[in-house]
Amino acid sequence: MPNPIELALGPLMVDIPGPILRAVDRERLQHPAVGGIILFSRNCVDAVQVRELCSEIHALRQPQLIIGIDQEGGRVQRLREGVTRFPPQASLGWAAESDGLDRARDLAEIWGELLGYELRQLGIDLDFTPCIDLDSGVSSVIGDRALHSDPYIVGELASHLWQGMDRQGLNGVAKHFPGHGNIAGDSHLELPIDLRPLDELEEDLRPFHRLVAAGIPAIMPAHVQYSALDELPAGYSSYWLQKVLRADLGFTGIIVSDDLSMAGAVGAGRIEQRVDAALAAGCELLLICNDEAAADQAMQHCLTRKLCAPRLTLLRGQDSPIDPTRLSSYRAAIEELRERFAKRFAKPL
Repeated sequence: MPNPIELALGPLMVDIPGPILRAVDRERLQHPAVGGIILFSRNCVDAVQVRELCSEIHALRQPQLIIGIDQEGGRVQRLREGVTRFPPQASLGWAAESDGLDRARDLAEIWGELLGYELRQLGIDLDFTPCIDLDSGVSSVIGDRALHSDPYIVGELASHLWQGMDRQGLNGVAKHFPGHGNIAGDSHLELPIDLRPLDELEEDLRPFHRLVAAGIPAIMPAHVQYSALDELPAGYSSYWLQKVLRADLGFTGIIVSDDLSMAGAVGAGRIEQRVDAALAAGCELLLICNDEAAADQAMQHCLTRKLCAPRLTLLRGQDSPIDPTRLSSYRAAIEELRERFAKRFAKPL
């Protein structure tokens, strides 16, 4: 394998179409504007194949690209073969109701440690979890991805899940700031509009306060317009990202845009304009997924502007120190949680 090229990380996180790297994929991932890659289900055959893919990606350049994945559990788990099948994160909220918050906190840490161990063994640096939107009962795109409806419970469980991940060297992303759970619209398909004033949004913000205090390294804003406060969606809004997230909440980590190819993001214009709007608002890592042409246009635009993102090295995963003798008990605890949740809600997982 040739020596990696020396190249600073750029601000874009892109994807590839399949489970192996083609020559064109290697060329794209060695572009100066790229700083990371996100893996989807189409990239994940099983754990062995993903480990080999991650190894090849990390060998392409130095500093190494950041490898991310959506591995929340339930219906949002891109890699399913050769790793633990986690239930929806709502199962932790249900455990808090049925077994008490202390037991649910313990399960959340076990979940985070096991998730962190498994993904770090494969070479994955960053998991786009926890989802800390509140379960208001109106958002189908969030639904059982939400931990609970009570912001205190959400903050407690999410912070313990994150602490388990962190203990195993896996970085996390709290999403979707300042909260996507109280609106029915799906930002993959449209720009949802939340009409609530700030005093009503404070409940949604409480879990983000908790995760910032816990040291979460990255936060993802929602492609949602909170029209009582700003006409721009949160991911393009200096009000939300600079005033509220940075100044009010004191967040100093990496702000990661949601996918700029989603319908909720296209109102800013062409992909070049979307990139500029997200960067101007304060995003440092920009996702562009499922659209190779848009990714190529964005890469050229960033190259023209000579953009780089040196802070992205903060998202590189660390060595996982778990005691292997604990893995079987951890997996048994998650399997019991999974089975109880499926039985309680009559949902096949």
